[in-house]
Amino acid sequence: MADQGRRRSVRVKIRFILLAVAATVTAGALAKLADRPNTSGAGQSGASMSSAQSARDMLAADPGFPLTVSDVGPEETLARIFAEIEGNRLNNALQLTEALLRQHPNYRLANLIKGDLLLARAQPIRSFGALSDAPADKVADLRAEAIARLKAYREKPSADFVPRYLLQMPPDQRYAIIVDTQRSRLYLYENDRSHGGQPRFIADYYVTQGKLGAEKLAEGDKKTPVGVYHVTANLPRQKLADLYGSGAYPLNYPNEWDKRQGRSGSGIWLHGTPSDTFARPPRASDGCVVLTNQDLDVVAKNLQVGLTPVIISNSVEWLSLDDWARERSELNKTIDAWRADWESRDTDRYLKHYSKRFQSGEQNFNEFAAQKKQVNAGKEWIKVKVDNLSVFRNPGKEEVVVVSFDQDYRSNNLDNRMKKRQYWLREDGQWKIIYEGSA
Repeated sequence: MADQGRRRSVRVKIRFILLAVAATVTAGALAKLADRPNTSGAGQSGASMSSAQSARDMLAADPGFPLTVSDVGPEETLARIFAEIEGNRLNNALQLTEALLRQHPNYRLANLIKGDLLLARAQPIRSFGALSDAPADKVADLRAEAIARLKAYREKPSADFVPRYLLQMPPDQRYAIIVDTQRSRLYLYENDRSHGGQPRFIADYYVTQGKLGAEKLAEGDKKTPVGVYHVTANLPRQKLADLYGSGAYPLNYPNEWDKRQGRSGSGIWLHGTPSDTFARPPRASDGCVVLTNQDLDVVAKNLQVGLTPVIISNSVEWLSLDDWARERSELNKTIDAWRADWESRDTDRYLKHYSKRFQSGEQNFNEFAAQKKQVNAGKEWIKVKVDNLSVFRNPGKEEVVVVSFDQDYRSNNLDNRMKKRQYWLREDGQWKIIYEGSA
């Protein structure tokens, strides 16, 4: 009887220690699609109860558990492991953990959980990562990963909302990437041309960001930038050090808006993990966005060099489809008004679309305005065609959109075609161009 009581006590302790990870997820959970503050007031005990209920809900639809692990990521399996622990089915939890490790032998979080489950058979444990030689900082990193993954599993984007940033994707762009640094998550959206270019959620993946967080300002600050970027190259594994895993995709940081804000640095990439590592902690890079190699290989199939946007935000803003359509319509009308006013040869009307803070290269607004007046004086007619338009809203406090398109300019004395990029800034309620140049 005493032995049975001791075993029961050990199981209860391991159950609540490991559930503390899942409890943390629940205690601070954000409402879906809106970052509303937590008002539950629940403490550790209440959070554990809520997490336990959540774990039961996850399993309710499928009370059994498979001993094979899907290739879409470990989040579902981790949730099931914690649910089995909550249900005091530690052997089941161990079997699931071992199944996960068979697929990913280098998965350190799963190895830590397995160690705790095995240790619980022999002695009471009082902390997550209870092995005597487990470094505290490494355990904290793995705990942070568990929280990030489990939270993401429970907070999938709704099909009724889309990221605010993807206002217009060009017809030849197949996919777009949104990175939420607070949630350590990368979201993949398809350009659903059958529904007017509406962004359609495809998948999401766990990612690592800079050691010191987001909002990069300077070279070497170990932060991940926030903004609208594009993939500029495809670097295969054969040309890279092992640190970068199965490949790397450089981004165009710093972009023109970054430069206007005085931000510096270089070498911001999407890339994989070293060959001896399955996943890195949520904050572990020098500023890059890092995926597991298996996730990078899947995402890479959808990347188009020079075209795919990678929009990095501290916390993704979501819009209902109606609000998204209204914002897109407003901006598309504004851009078309700029094009029509250029064709009109009314230079003053055309220049009203430009901010007095406009600058392109060494040319400021006054120099730009003088040049346009001189050029238009020699025009008898102007025709401007805009194709393959993209409009991406920049994350951040200031309202900025990044506009790219193929411009076909024709006049009585000049024909010109170019890929153009503009940055529009909302000033006093009106959208104004603050930068334009070739893309």
